[in-house]
Amino acid sequence: MDPISVTLLGALAGGAGGEFGRQAWAGLTALVRRPSGGGQGVPAQAPSASSGEAELVRLQQAPSDVARAQALSTALAVRAALDAEFSAALQQWREQAERVRTGDNQNTITGGTQYGPVVQGHTFSHLSFTTSTPPPPDSDTDAGTGSARD
Repeated sequence: MDPISVTLLGALAGGAGGEFGRQAWAGLTALVRRPSGGGQGVPAQAPSASSGEAELVRLQQAPSDVARAQALSTALAVRAALDAEFSAALQQWREQAERVRTGDNQNTITGGTQYGPVVQGHTFSHLSFTTSTPPPPDSDTDAGTGSARD
C-alpha cells in the first residue's frame, strides 16, 4: 500500500473540506484507535509498531507541521504492512478521503460580457442547458464608436 498523502493528512487535520473533511478525519481517528487485528501472517517475534494514535494527536495539534504529517503517514504505512485487516480498512478510508479537495481553487471568467449562465465546478456529466441567443448589439453604439451615421 502506498503511503497516505502528507498533504491530505495535514489538510484534514487542519479542517479542510468542510463537513466531509471533518467526517474523514473522524473516520481516520476511529480507524487508528481500533485495536490491532493481530497481524495475520506475521511471526510472533515481529517488532511492534506504533498504532499511529500518538502521531495523529500530534498532527492535530499542529496541522501545518509537515514532519508530523510525515510521521503519521509512516506510522499508518507500517501498521498497514503488519496488519492486513488494518490495511484493507485504511485503503477503504483513503479512497473516500481523497475525494476531499485540499487545494485552493480560483475561477476567473474573462472575455467580456456573458450572455447566459456560467457554470463552474468539477467533473460535470450529463448536463444540458437551454438558453436564448444573445441580444444584438445596440445600433446607437455600433462598434463602440458612439458616432451617428448619415
